[in-house]
Amino acid sequence: MATAGKVIKCKAAVAWEAGKPLSMEEVEVAPPQAMEVRVKILYTALCHTDVYFWEAKGQTPVFPRILGHEAGGIVESVGEGVTELVPGDHVLPVFTGECKECAHCRSEESNLCDLLRINVDRGVMIGDGQSRFTIDGKPIFHFVGTSTFSEYTVIHVGCLAKIDPEAPLDKVCLLSCGISTGLGATLNVAKPKKGMTVAIFGLGAVGLAAWKGPGCPAHRGLSVWT
Repeated sequence: MATAGKVIKCKAAVAWEAGKPLSMEEVEVAPPQAMEVRVKILYTALCHTDVYFWEAKGQTPVFPRILGHEAGGIVESVGEGVTELVPGDHVLPVFTGECKECAHCRSEESNLCDLLRINVDRGVMIGDGQSRFTIDGKPIFHFVGTSTFSEYTVIHVGCLAKIDPEAPLDKVCLLSCGISTGLGATLNVAKPKKGMTVAIFGLGAVGLAAWKGPGCPAHRGLSVWT
């Protein structure tokens, strides 16, 4: 693409202070470095986790910052060493990525990657400790390695999942957090067996993803209380 290797100017919703309204700003997004991908974000959802860290009640305040992590987009360009993605690929960001090499990534019991596990205090890229966002030369911090409240963002390749281009990004963007959280917790952690009774508290995106109601073909004989 014509923008590959160049700084892109775009719009982003910037959180300047804890609890203060987000401000639409023109930001500069640097090209991706080694093992990084620059993504054009087409759809982004709002997760309560974004609100929680925007409020910064009880957490380390990291501002100014571009929040957002539940989204869908298209690869604009890739950095050195990236072989599994090419410009034009449709992708979903994931805040708990996989390096595919550490003990956790090789384990069937854990996905808490030594390199890419979620870190809410880190506001820079892992490779060089720098931000890819600036306004008037001043850095704007990242959020959980994704920062999807921007028209373009830079993400480590291990925190991106390639998807079928036929999948509607305005819907499957929910897979990058809410649905995968609820479904993954149920199938991979709780592992309910046929005949068990399961209680689900709350039917937001996470609860609905965990719920297999009576009559559902995937119900597997569970008794579900919601």
